[in-house]
Amino acid sequence: MLTVLELVAGFVLLVWGAEILVRGASRLAVSAGVSPLVVGLTVVAFGTSCPELAVSTSAAFGGEADIAVGNVIGSNIFNILFILGLSAMVAPLVVAQQLIRLDVPIMIGISILLPILGLDGRIGRGDGLLLFSMLIVYTVFLIRQSRKESAEVQAEYDQEYGVSDKERTPGAMKTDLAYIAGGAVMLVLGSRLLVDGAVSIAQALGVSELVIGLTVVAIGTSLPEVATSVVASIKGERDIAVGNVVGSNIFNILAVIGLTGVVSPDGVAVSMEALRFDFPVMIMVALAALPIFFTGMVIQRWEGVLFVAYYLAYLAHLVLAATGSGALPGLDGVVLSLMWPLTALAVLIYHRPEPEVPKA
Repeated sequence: MLTVLELVAGFVLLVWGAEILVRGASRLAVSAGVSPLVVGLTVVAFGTSCPELAVSTSAAFGGEADIAVGNVIGSNIFNILFILGLSAMVAPLVVAQQLIRLDVPIMIGISILLPILGLDGRIGRGDGLLLFSMLIVYTVFLIRQSRKESAEVQAEYDQEYGVSDKERTPGAMKTDLAYIAGGAVMLVLGSRLLVDGAVSIAQALGVSELVIGLTVVAIGTSLPEVATSVVASIKGERDIAVGNVVGSNIFNILAVIGLTGVVSPDGVAVSMEALRFDFPVMIMVALAALPIFFTGMVIQRWEGVLFVAYYLAYLAHLVLAATGSGALPGLDGVVLSLMWPLTALAVLIYHRPEPEVPKA
């Protein structure tokens, strides 16, 4: 019971901490003259990934490398399949943001790069520096390209993240700074509670820390992305719903794994189990998003249903792996050899854009 309470407390602190940190940081950035579009593409997308950063860093320092790596892999898979899928089921996602056409290939490229760096069994300090340097280049690229974005997308982000003149007061700035500080403290405390609780549960159930990282921890640290993207979809802010997920996935790899590799004394260990199955699934999930963004720029409801179904199949694999079921090899073959190629083929051949959904 104490372990469950520890886990729940960790989740609450992470989600609440991320929410107030993002609120304070985004308002402060807009008040300082940063455009709402840039804030949405960077501060918000990266801020919702702060739980992953806090948990992975804490896990790496505590010697739980499988939780650190599993957290990022599991979060990236969850973000695309479940969050985008659920958002599309709420309302078809009509994507107008031109940056996404570039962000998705970047996400695919670094998803392929990460397991290559880990082939020697470790993401070391040099690997971490490379990934974090790529994050800096990516952020500069985002800021420059955002100036070329359409007026429609600019207006959408301004409506969500803009700050009125009445809100630009010295008192409001102090409040925003307090939000940032408070959110950071809550992230640190929540990450430690979540990691300790996850390790205890893994030991009690007799399953690997990698499985716990890929499931419980990954889903828990992705809750801020769920809230941001699904609410944005309901409100008709489709670009924010998609941009947050893609930006968060990029941040998870470049910042979370990058910084964790840099600050950890011995780097981050990468297991053969993750290299054999979980990394390939993460890459295939990223690849599955590519044809959707290039065929009509719409994520339709049926694609959302398909994505959620695939996530449930992936969870089934993890459960079978944890229980040692004899059905595991067959499910592996279905997931890796059949489902993803058929999805890409179906999307490329049968995709038809739906009429644009009016914004709420």
